[in-house]
Amino acid sequence: MAEMAQKAGSRPPWVGLAAAVWIEFAAGNGYTFPLFTPSLKSILGFSQQQITILGVANDFSDMGVLPGIVCNKLPPWAVLAFGALGCFLGYGVLWLAVSQTVLNLPYWVLWLALLIGGNSCAWFGTAVLVTNMRNFPLSRGTVAGILKGYSGLSAAIYTEIYSMVFNNSDSTLLLFLAIGLPVICFALMYFIRPCTPASGDDSSENVHFLFTQGASILLGVYLVTTTVISHSYPLRKAISYTFVVIMVLLMMAPLAIPIKMTLFPSNKKTTAPVDSSDVLVPSDGDSTQTEPLLRQSISETQLGSFYGEGVSEVDMLLAVGEGAVKQKRKPRRGDDFNFRQVLVKADFWLLWTVYFLGTGSAITVLNNLAQIGYAQGESDTTMLLSIYAFCNFIGRLGGGALCEYTIKWKVIPRTIWMIVTLILMVIVFLLYASALHGTLNPATALLGICSGVQISVMIPTASELFGLKHFGVIYNFVQASNPIGALLFSGLLAGYVYDTEAEKQGVSTCIGASCFRLTFLVLAGLCGLGSVLSLILTIRIRPVYQMLYAGGSFHLPQRSGH
Repeated sequence: MAEMAQKAGSRPPWVGLAAAVWIEFAAGNGYTFPLFTPSLKSILGFSQQQITILGVANDFSDMGVLPGIVCNKLPPWAVLAFGALGCFLGYGVLWLAVSQTVLNLPYWVLWLALLIGGNSCAWFGTAVLVTNMRNFPLSRGTVAGILKGYSGLSAAIYTEIYSMVFNNSDSTLLLFLAIGLPVICFALMYFIRPCTPASGDDSSENVHFLFTQGASILLGVYLVTTTVISHSYPLRKAISYTFVVIMVLLMMAPLAIPIKMTLFPSNKKTTAPVDSSDVLVPSDGDSTQTEPLLRQSISETQLGSFYGEGVSEVDMLLAVGEGAVKQKRKPRRGDDFNFRQVLVKADFWLLWTVYFLGTGSAITVLNNLAQIGYAQGESDTTMLLSIYAFCNFIGRLGGGALCEYTIKWKVIPRTIWMIVTLILMVIVFLLYASALHGTLNPATALLGICSGVQISVMIPTASELFGLKHFGVIYNFVQASNPIGALLFSGLLAGYVYDTEAEKQGVSTCIGASCFRLTFLVLAGLCGLGSVLSLILTIRIRPVYQMLYAGGSFHLPQRSGH
């Protein structure tokens, strides 16, 4: 096992991060659902209610508890392979139906196919996120922001490919999802694996992160610009293909970092990763030599002596996080929790509820954004969707970097930004409810930023409170609050209020502020409750952050004396 760990650690983590960016693009396949729903209605003759039920399958495909469990038992490439297989089977069946290669497929088969195909995004995202969080244990917020930011851009990327390359062909898009995404996954899965963890001592690390963040911002601006141009002016094929080629080159920008590191290697020694059967013990010749654990647990006194003899923080963090050091007592906040242990912690359920109230409210607006625009007099909601997507990306990217900065500056818990965003969302929903002229676009932009920040804050917070060893299943269980919120707030609340108002008006398409006013007021109240719960959570976990980040850098908790 130690030999395998050393082999895996022969490359810097930036190779895996660059490959993970492309896997995150593939993980955005759930965003394509609105693109091929017209064919489901026109070709297959589905009603709007049937389409809505298919949308529930698409929303619940983001639940990744199973991938979270599997990622601790199988290597990342195997998790990615499961995702690729699901993508091929699910979207392949949908392609057979839409292209009419196979006629009269039962409705339940298509529902199941969409659930399986869409769920591939959970397998993709879990594999790359868990692996890279472990490869960059001291920059969790920044890494989460980058990966989730690129994932947020995938909606615009798919839209550009769909309109400029596939000529708005739904069947071609489904064929690409069924074959193209698995090909991308299989081509890159070799690079998604545990490797030499970033120690945080390299001065160029911050520059590399800034470059990656800047490249993603440039890509986001480019996508918004070209989307506006393509919707405003008819484009020749040559120009459309040129736009797509430039887009692909911008998507490849993160590869510049490992290429630069290959051409100009650093002589600085790095630390080999710790396997679950190894423990890092200092020696005269090499401060990071590994010795087999030989299935013996190590006492906390020994752990303290290792730490005092010069083992780096990353070594000890990974030794604990990967299970090389076994604890005899129950874990405390900041230690590693298994799934059963985390379910009885009040901090976990506070984090789950806060995230549920925030993202559940945001996805309610996203799922009904077209109807909200029509109700307020917007005949074309394409730009409204672009505004939300771009600002959500900015929130994801900026939220990860911002919470990382505030922790190292004043040791402020990341969840302080959840309080801020939830308060802002109260204002946003009151603006929506008022339906004042000129407030629709700013409110949508602000909502996109807030929801993006929340996911970038939740991911590293969960890893810091409950550890990295079982992070995959813990993160995905919190993420499951997203489709649950969509079902409750969007499917039941917003849908009921909208249909009731439309019935009062005697029309099928509701017009006016009353269509969603009650929904927005309820969502404002829920976000207000979320801000209070987030404040309670922040107060409860502040001692943990004082312990972990004393002096502005990550430290392992000192067990002695507790």
